[in-house]
Amino acid sequence: MSKTKEKPKNNLRAWLYLTPAIVILLVFTVWPIINTIRIAFLCRWDSNLAAVVGYDYQTAMNPNIHYQFGFNNFVNVLSAGNSFLTALGNTMLLTVLTVPISTMLALLIAVALNSIKPLKKVFQTIFFLPYVTNAIAIGMVFAAMFSMVRRTPTTDPTSVGIINNLFGLFGGSPVNWMDRGSSYWANIAVLVIYIVWNALPFKILVLLGGLQSVNKQYYDAAKVDGASRWRIFWRITVPMLSPMIAYVVITGFIGGFKEYTSVVGIFGDDMGPYGKPGRLDTMVGFIYNSIPHNQGKASAAALILFVIIFAVTMINLYVSKKKVHY
Repeated sequence: MSKTKEKPKNNLRAWLYLTPAIVILLVFTVWPIINTIRIAFLCRWDSNLAAVVGYDYQTAMNPNIHYQFGFNNFVNVLSAGNSFLTALGNTMLLTVLTVPISTMLALLIAVALNSIKPLKKVFQTIFFLPYVTNAIAIGMVFAAMFSMVRRTPTTDPTSVGIINNLFGLFGGSPVNWMDRGSSYWANIAVLVIYIVWNALPFKILVLLGGLQSVNKQYYDAAKVDGASRWRIFWRITVPMLSPMIAYVVITGFIGGFKEYTSVVGIFGDDMGPYGKPGRLDTMVGFIYNSIPHNQGKASAAALILFVIIFAVTMINLYVSKKKVHY
């Protein structure tokens, strides 16, 4: 009898402990999601029942304007001067380029770190530093590294960036990476280098933890059989790390579709080089820029982004079921 009486008390105590976290989750996560869905489908209509624009808080209390659920906000997003399609293309391009490169580099670096003994902890700390550094600050450093012109009106344009100066040491000519007149692909190259470098620490940490849990008997048996290092890598290391690889790939795609701070850190709020505002706009940047003007449009874009991320995640999970070895 005493045990049965203790169970309800323990359950009540557990719910009491969970209540603050549940309240915070409902207020700051669940309700914003519900409100975003509501605003995305809420359109402002005039007296003739003709759709005007999406939901706007400034006119929400106007008695002469009423609201009706519809898909006008989504139509507005997809036909917004192709700006959303530009943001979608930039986001997908950055994601497709950075996720495979960063995952492969992280895997090779993790294997290298796991195989060395001298200064192992020091190298692990060095590779982990970008993860705990402010992304905007790192972006400003990268902007200075890839800068090409000295921004003063009294001097002629000269190469001052570290990268171009290194090119000069080896006889190469400076490249206009991100200044006035720079090409789109030069801008993308800078972003890819930054995003890959910034994404490496987390992936290295996950893969290194997986490597340290692999049974060493597999490697000993492979060495006895005379297997090469390359064969050991593909036949033992990669299959044993497949759950961790699938995890970093899925989280990488999710993070890639939410990319925003890297563009702002390097190119500023204009989301592009000087004279080309919006050239490198991403989906999250499109949402942020739409919020002050039309919250219905921003909410619709956010839902489209959610559907894309959900679909890509489901595809990754489906593929990982056939390729992952547990």
